[in-house]
Amino acid sequence: MSAIREKIFQIIDSRRDEMLLLWEKLVNMESGSPHKDDVDKAAAFLRETAESFGARARVVEFAQAGNGLVAEFGVSAAKPHVCFLGHFDTVFPRGTVSRRPFRIEDGKAYGPGVLDMKAGVVIQLHTARALMDAGYSDRRIRVVLAGDEETGHPSSEMPRVFEEQSADAAAAFNFETGDISNALVVGRKGTASYDLSVRGVSVHAGREPEKGRSAILEIAHKIIAIQALTDYGRGITFNVGTVKGGIVRNAVPDYAEIGIDVRVTELEQLGCVNQKIDEIAAHTYVEGTTTTCVRGAGIAPMPRTDGNERLFGLVRRVSEELGFETPSAIVSGGGSDSAYSVKAGVPTIDQMGAKGQWNHSDREYAVVSSLFERAKLAAACVLELDRL
Repeated sequence: MSAIREKIFQIIDSRRDEMLLLWEKLVNMESGSPHKDDVDKAAAFLRETAESFGARARVVEFAQAGNGLVAEFGVSAAKPHVCFLGHFDTVFPRGTVSRRPFRIEDGKAYGPGVLDMKAGVVIQLHTARALMDAGYSDRRIRVVLAGDEETGHPSSEMPRVFEEQSADAAAAFNFETGDISNALVVGRKGTASYDLSVRGVSVHAGREPEKGRSAILEIAHKIIAIQALTDYGRGITFNVGTVKGGIVRNAVPDYAEIGIDVRVTELEQLGCVNQKIDEIAAHTYVEGTTTTCVRGAGIAPMPRTDGNERLFGLVRRVSEELGFETPSAIVSGGGSDSAYSVKAGVPTIDQMGAKGQWNHSDREYAVVSSLFERAKLAAACVLELDRL
């Protein structure tokens, strides 16, 4: 083991308690995406933390979305920089922390966002800090974090920020949720979302049903048509995930709505997806009903590039050299902001965060030991980037 790698590992081991304390603080800090004030407080805390670790940090402010963060370690380094990417918002509503605060039990950490992805934020900051404190000076480490990733950045410019901050980087590592199987992501599907609402005519279901125009019946036809668009061969999937409508069972419903999630493998597929959704929205199955379609936020696909494959090869070799479990490479159906570093032409590996399971649920957990293992792996990979 090289002297600097050994020193970095010693620093990480000596700071295990600090890493756990920061993890606890972050998990116990509300940062649900819809609550800008909570997210902004978390962003300010992370800026202060990064600065205390020796970084130059700034909050990226948005008027209608949670703020983001950019922190740079080793600003005088000469070689192309390295990007550590991720987010610190969660899907959980206010009050979840008070019901399920951070705890460790049988080697697993629990709490809202403990895995997705507050563990990753801890790894990023402490890895960058350990590199600098050990005397590493070849490359700057730029940490870029979003405060609205879980909602797909509908009201912010974070995709542009990720792309600009990644430009000309030697490599990017996204510390999204690590898989319990030790798989790393070299490509991801993109996401798109739509809300369809139908207006009909409400009447008493027993006295004069023939005068009604059922919004639920209309939207039922649309649900079947939308689900039928799924093309597994091309990697395009449609999912109607929410349905609402009606007030009472003995009235013809005059309103219904659905929420649609779409996954694509290529950005170019979205044009066809938009067209198909619009066609279904425009077609009337129940005369006298009207449909409105609203396109929501989405995340671009992360293509599986040659650069990503080469970077994965480096990560795998380093992992094996360290005696860690050999990772596998996968393409994930879930979207992430790695799409924007790849768009900038930067080799990118995703899912470098702590290992665990059950994101977005009350069962979500992270394996505590993987927090330290992934910090060491990330640091060692940065040291070896010249081999890329």
